[in-house]
Amino acid sequence: MAKVGKRTVKAREGLDRDKLYGLPEAVGILKERATAKFDETVEVAINLGVDPRHADQMVRGVVNLPNGTGRTVRVAVFARGDKAEEAKAAGADIVGAEELVEKVQSGQIDFDRAIATPDMMGLVGRLGKVLGPRGLMPNPRVGTVTPDVAAAVKASKGGAVEFRVEKAGIVHAGVGKVSFGADALLENIRAFADAVQKAKPSGAKGTYVQRVAVSSTMGPGLKIELSTVQPQA
Repeated sequence: MAKVGKRTVKAREGLDRDKLYGLPEAVGILKERATAKFDETVEVAINLGVDPRHADQMVRGVVNLPNGTGRTVRVAVFARGDKAEEAKAAGADIVGAEELVEKVQSGQIDFDRAIATPDMMGLVGRLGKVLGPRGLMPNPRVGTVTPDVAAAVKASKGGAVEFRVEKAGIVHAGVGKVSFGADALLENIRAFADAVQKAKPSGAKGTYVQRVAVSSTMGPGLKIELSTVQPQA
């Protein structure tokens, strides 16, 4: 059995692992107990009543967090000509066409988000086996295959978060840093949960959102009372 560190033991002290916490209370606990020497990421995990092995139960989407993610996102854009210039002007970190495809094929992946213009997908499609497993393949469903590369770059830099359900029916994402104000974290978490709710697939049966939990990188995981996750009017 793995040994639990002193920091982890202290972070869990006094908490009931079976209790359902209100979201505001849980956020407060995470902030109070974040003792790492770095700015920990706040993460949300949502258990869904879906089986992603079936195409009509796949959950995927993107959400623009109102207060950003707190992390620097490196964006690569596959584009030519004027679109390439637009991407550079919007702040893309890497821009290219054939040469960028070759670079990625050789294993050089120095970015966190990939965007492509529609005309580039004939080339970018060859990178499916490289980018797909890393969740980096451009996809029109989440706005990363688009002629409006400037808007896509700005969204990625400003707090756009992609999500996709895993085999076990769980969707998770980093939604901010513990250094954020409590209200900013609440807004981000609720925006993420709302986006997942709106992405409910046609094949979902029974209860769609089953459980929600929040945690920080080095902190405890807390189960959340579902009614407190709903976006506030």
